[in-house]
Amino acid sequence: METPHNSAVSVATEEGLLARLPSRPIRLPMLRQTLQALMLIPLAFASYLFISHFLVQSVSVVGQSMIPTLHDSERYLLNRWIYYVRNPQRGEIVVLKDPAETGFSVKRVVGLPGDIIQVSDGEVLVNGVRLPEPYLPSGTRTDLAYGSPDSTVRCGQDQVYVLGDNRLNSVDSRSYGPVAHKAILGLVIR
Repeated sequence: METPHNSAVSVATEEGLLARLPSRPIRLPMLRQTLQALMLIPLAFASYLFISHFLVQSVSVVGQSMIPTLHDSERYLLNRWIYYVRNPQRGEIVVLKDPAETGFSVKRVVGLPGDIIQVSDGEVLVNGVRLPEPYLPSGTRTDLAYGSPDSTVRCGQDQVYVLGDNRLNSVDSRSYGPVAHKAILGLVIR
């Protein structure tokens, strides 16, 4: 049990400590805070540019060329770094600089470097074997642009052959040929 004397000593000690503390909190000068904030702006902008150019970017599908897989106005993430560590794989959906226009396109990779792609009788053949395309509705035909009967194309060492999933409404490698790896921006993450 405490005695009244000990309580009084305790209070006196606390009052003595409080008397030694400054009456106002220490604050950084306004100029220093402003400079720190101004330094954060370019760092945040540089971080945004690095992330969106090399890592991940948001993309919006424009048009009908990837129906039924992707639809107009849908938003996806674009993996920008994946093709720095490996090459595109058959069946992947990519964003590329469209050789036929000044914009970008979303297409599916169907042919890889060195592959021989043939479009004939409504089918896609890769190295002489019919390409399995489970992502397309049954009975979907793949015809050449301008009604050509058939076509055979060999992809170069740094090229891929791309097609839109909406084969009746897609400008793709059937029109402009294989696409260079450097034209591919990244992999669409669904």
